[in-house]
Amino acid sequence: MSSSHSQASPPPKAREPQGKKTAMRYPFWFGGSASSMAACVTHPLDLVKVRLQTRTGNAPKNMSGTFMHILRTSGPLGLYNGISASLLRQMTYSTVRFGLYEEIKARMVAKSGSEPSFPLLVAMAAGSGFVGGIAGNFADVLNVRMQHDAALPPADRRNYKHAVDGMARMAREEGFRSWFRGWLPNSTRAAFMTAGQLASYDVAKRLLLKYTPLQDNLTTHFTASFLAGLVAATITSPIDVIKTRVMSSSHSHGIMHLIGDIYKTDGVGWVFKGWVPSFLRLGPQTICTFVFLEMHRKAYRKVQGVDENKL
Repeated sequence: MSSSHSQASPPPKAREPQGKKTAMRYPFWFGGSASSMAACVTHPLDLVKVRLQTRTGNAPKNMSGTFMHILRTSGPLGLYNGISASLLRQMTYSTVRFGLYEEIKARMVAKSGSEPSFPLLVAMAAGSGFVGGIAGNFADVLNVRMQHDAALPPADRRNYKHAVDGMARMAREEGFRSWFRGWLPNSTRAAFMTAGQLASYDVAKRLLLKYTPLQDNLTTHFTASFLAGLVAATITSPIDVIKTRVMSSSHSHGIMHLIGDIYKTDGVGWVFKGWVPSFLRLGPQTICTFVFLEMHRKAYRKVQGVDENKL
């Protein structure tokens, strides 16, 4: 027999399972960082939304009128009233909700080797958003108050100098309980918002990569985040109106009492009051957040030397 027949053939290599997903854990703070960057871009739109939702008397009734009113009365810098509270909110609320969601998702992918189903993503995102809403509630109260302050008569303004001053004065003048004013509608909104944004983004991105010629690039990130912003704005609009009214008030009223008052003054249309400015803010905000987040992730993978094909 020839030597080739006499030598034992090496055992065949076991084939690696196809489609096996590798869990990738990113720093917990990435979501808060990306959201803070997005807030710097979209804060004027958020300010207009709050002014419309808390409009009283002869205040402008539409987005363009509110925008021009702010420019006339406060100048260009007036469009950034409350920016310190907005950034504080993102560094608390968004850091927690993004961080929890991504950590839970990474653990599940590592355990099962595949992406979680859409219902599971929604549940994970909603739970993470609710916790994030509680963590960032004090900053959200400040954010709403500081944005709404300039629209009030001079005698009624709180005139917080910045977020830290606002926190201290709230605790001193109203007690620490004021930090948790409206925590239930706020956290409920945060749960719906996070489900609408994060779960929708993940699923939209997954479907775009699977069923279209698009690659994992800026075009895909933009499209998926636009769709996520549309979903989030629609499902959170009614809760957002209630949350804003509760937080801008210094009085304690039950939510049902508040809904009754809104219905008396605005009719059934209150459900989507401010939807257009809300979407015009949430669309760009969601797009900017996820584009910045994907930039964070890409840079991190590059620094870590991660093979993109194994993700």
